[in-house]
Formats: sequence, C-alpha cells, structure tokens
Amino acid sequence: MSIHSCLQQIHDGGTLSYESALALARDFDLIELCREADGLCRFFHASSFNLCSIINARSGRCSEDCRYCAQSARYPVAIDSYEQIETATALEQAKENDRAGVRRLSLVTAGRSVKSEQLEQLGELYAELGRETGLLFCASMGLLTREKAERLVAFGVRRYHCNLESCREYFPQVCTTHTWEEKVETIRIARAAGMDVCSGGIIGMGESLEQRLQLACELRELEVMSIPINILTPIVGTPFGELEPISFAEVLRTIAMFRFINPQAIIRLAGGRNQFGTEQYQFFAAGANGAIVGNYLTTAGNGLEQDLQAIGKMGFKF
Repeated sequence: MSIHSCLQQIHDGGTLSYESALALARDFDLIELCREADGLCRFFHASSFNLCSIINARSGRCSEDCRYCAQSARYPVAIDSYEQIETATALEQAKENDRAGVRRLSLVTAGRSVKSEQLEQLGELYAELGRETGLLFCASMGLLTREKAERLVAFGVRRYHCNLESCREYFPQVCTTHTWEEKVETIRIARAAGMDVCSGGIIGMGESLEQRLQLACELRELEVMSIPINILTPIVGTPFGELEPISFAEVLRTIAMFRFINPQAIIRLAGGRNQFGTEQYQFFAAGANGAIVGNYLTTAGNGLEQDLQAIGKMGFKF
C-alpha cells in the first residue's frame, strides 16, 4: 500500500489497519510522513488549534506505583505535596488562562481516585472558578465510580481525562497497582454520565514503535476525540528515571502516525515537549493540533505567551 492510497482511504472516511499503519511508520521517509500528516490535520481541522490548561489541585502522596511519576509516595522524589490547592492560587492561574483565550481548564488530583469528601470541596472550587471565569471545565481525578462521575457533571464538568498511558500489552510494565482495563472502565463511566473523554499516553517509557501504534488504535476503538501525547521526562528517583530520552525523530514519527490512525481527533501535545526547546513547535507541523499550555504537574512548561506566539505564527487560529 502506498502512502497516497492510505491518504485516499482516510479522505474517503476509511481507517488504516494496524498493519498498514506499521508499514507506513517503518517504510516511509519521516519528512514525507510529517508533511502528509500535517495535510491530514489541515484537511480535517483547517487551521483550528485547541488549547487547554491544568491545575495541580492535589499533589503528591499517591498510593499508585506508576513508574514514571514523581507524585508516587513509593519513590524518593522531592516535590511539593498538598491536599488541595488554595482557592486564590487556583483562581490566579485560571484567570491568566481565561485572559489569554485558553478555553478549557482541568483540575487534576494525585491518587488512585478522589475521596467523596474532597470531591465536594473540589465542587466548591469549580463553582468559584465558574463565577470568576468563562472557562469550560474538565477533571482528571483517577478512577471513577458512577456516583462520582455524576457529581462531577453536577459541578459543571463536561470532559473527563483518563490517560491509558500505554497500550494494553505494555501497561503492566508501567503500573501494577491498577490496570489498563480499570482505566477503560473509567472512560466508559465518564461517558455514561454525559462527559466527553480525553485520553492518551506517554511515549518514551521503553515501549516499542509497535506498541505506540497499538495505543493509537486502542484509542480509536474507544472513539476518543481528544488525545494528549506526553513525552517522558525521566525523573531521577523514579523507576524510569534512568531511561534514555526518546529522540526528536521518534516523537515526530509517533505524532504523525497518531494523526494517520486518528485523523479526526485533536492530537494534543502535553507534558515533556519543552525539553526540545524551540524545535518542539515542529510537532505542530507533523499532525498535532492541540496543546496543554502553561505548567504541568511536577515539571515546568513553556511560557503561555511564548506558546501562543509560536503556534500562531504557524497559521493556526485559537
């Protein structure tokens, strides 16, 4: 199958099989892959670019053993830990994003799941943010029950974020205290409660190209339309802290293939992109059309103004 027959199939509403995607990723020149992925992005999304931001609402002391994460209580990493962010601090961050034209904001909590009592406190924070800004609200609070999902909807949350992190096959190498299947169940619970879903993963955790494409296909099967791609920043003290960072070329190839496999989704660059300096903006010419802007959970992001200027110069509209 040629790259042009693949493109025609996608333009006609078809989907690439895993085998065809793998052949593309292995056999075709990276520059050509990126150029055609960018073309697909522009075909399905024109010049639209999707911005969102996150607030670390509960930090550290997490019971889970995710091997990439500084927030796990199992690893000797010094981070700021707190039960809940101060309302004034959250408001300051939210207002900055609102003024800049960022439309979505997610409250993110460390931990396997959020306790019911704290969920009610976070509901009060959502209410305050809603009074002071015009933002749309998301949540990223671990595994859900039906009752918790319904409470979030009552608070005005319209999108739930739950990364698969890696494909089903590789997930046991990433985490053993919860399962890939539990994450998929949370996605289903969030949808059943009336929320949209945002789900993606982290690349550079030792997984193969084949396993990255498996993740892209699994997200397509789950009909996820907002797919964040994080790039591992190895953090000393975590089990993945000594991994060799993924190469720039492999990030480009991965983004391009996620676009081929999920042509109508928002492919959203998230944590870790700033480790590539100004070269990171080439990712938005390889099929990505969204970003999490501002700072992340335990690593610093880019300046908001810097992102907006650089991405705007590429012809995108926010």
